[in-house]
Amino acid sequence: MKNNPNGTICDENMAKNMKNNYHGTVCIENSDEKIKKFPRTEKYDTTWIEKNQMGPNPLWLLEDLCTHLDLRPGMKVLDMGCGKGITSVFLAKEFGVTVFANDLWIDATENLRRFEEAGVADKVFPIRAEAHALPYANSFFDAAISIDSYHYYGADEMYFPCTFSRLVKPGGQFGIVVPGLVREFENGYPETMKKYWCGAFSEAYPEAIGELFSFHSALWWRHLWEKTEIAKIIACYNLENPKEIWLPWAKLSLENMPEIGDDVQFLADDVNDDLALIVLAAKKI
Repeated sequence: MKNNPNGTICDENMAKNMKNNYHGTVCIENSDEKIKKFPRTEKYDTTWIEKNQMGPNPLWLLEDLCTHLDLRPGMKVLDMGCGKGITSVFLAKEFGVTVFANDLWIDATENLRRFEEAGVADKVFPIRAEAHALPYANSFFDAAISIDSYHYYGADEMYFPCTFSRLVKPGGQFGIVVPGLVREFENGYPETMKKYWCGAFSEAYPEAIGELFSFHSALWWRHLWEKTEIAKIIACYNLENPKEIWLPWAKLSLENMPEIGDDVQFLADDVNDDLALIVLAAKKI
């Protein structure tokens, strides 16, 4: 095991990949910062993504995750917390898999319309179900994936062993990307961030109370899955430049949906760069 530049742990293959700017993708210099390119995502219309995304560009997050998954045509994949389903469209088009697009908040009929417009209605099936009341048989899926959603329910220690893992057949795959922390706040919150866990922010946005308590480090997530002895971890690390990935969504949401909070200020208040976007991939034992 080796420590990567972000302070998380990766295996030997991950260490080799990191030397090549993460998994062979290209980084370019822009304003003295390295911005990672996502060649698969570049094929999709930016306006379509912005219209349907519900957080930091989910196709960027999914594309990075998929470098650690072996997805093949005909596989059945659960896209958990799919939102408006653009990750499900991506999975069907890029890998030829059959996707069950599961979300609680977005109407299944609305998602079906999007899938029809995208030409993948024969491969992507919209389902509206809560994370603890899923209508799927045990061992039904070849893979279960969740982009920017799993932390809302999966931080519960019982969820992976008692619900999520049971849906995937032995030898199947798991993959999530979640917002989190570079390290746990073991000695209290940074002064500039404290308000987001308690105090004024919670009063201004009561629907968000408790949400940030699901933010944890990559090592925390790794341990959560590893200790069940259900899964072998394939990859666990922080994405490079998380704020650069997060910021376009922050600006978009502030302009169009200010009632959900100010992520631009949230990112600016993270003066110690404690925020992370965490990739975790595993194989069911």
